Amino acid sequence: QVQLVESGGGLVQAGGSLSLSCTASGLPVRFNVMSWYRQAPGKQREFVASVTSGGRANYADSVKGRFAISGDNVKNTGRLQMNSLKDEDTAVYYCHVLPGNYWGQGTQVTVSA
Repeated sequence: QVQLVESGGGLVQAGGSLSLSCTASGLPVRFNVMSWYRQAPGKQREFVASVTSGGRANYADSVKGRFAISGDNVKNTGRLQMNSLKDEDTAVYYCHVLPGNYWGQGTQVTVSA
């Protein structure tokens, strides 16, 4: 059974940093892409960042220069380093991998102004 478990969320003041982790287990094949999405209250889930097995990263414009994504498809882990957090970054953050379209349960990030 495939499981993606996110950790590292919490409450942080604006301008602070958090590091989210994603650990995958039970994947039938190594992931090619690991992504992070987020969903704020009353809003649709949105793309935050992705990284390929080759190390190519892609970011939403809203987080460029502040967030950094990394992934290791041998260890089945990934990380999202979030710096200079803003209150609009408050959301539940989800880990996602391809192939397979697997999602984690999410971890709450709350940024206080």
